[in-house]
Amino acid sequence: MSISDAEFRERLIRQDAEFRKLAAEHQACDQQLTELESRHFQSEEEKVTGKNLKKKKLALKDQMYAIMQKYRKQFES
Repeated sequence: MSISDAEFRERLIRQDAEFRKLAAEHQACDQQLTELESRHFQSEEEKVTGKNLKKKKLALKDQMYAIMQKYRKQFES
């Protein structure tokens, strides 16, 4: 029986320092983005910052996914 992605992610956060660092960075970007998007008016600089945060979040998510895939292959072997 395989575990869910959420459970697997939590396990990796506890066990893998690199994954934990990436997850923390991803969460920090998400919080910053939420704060920016909650503003009624955004300056051009804030709009650019928002776009950059979205790109960074996606890159972090891709890195986290790669680590998850690596561990999944190890567990399946």
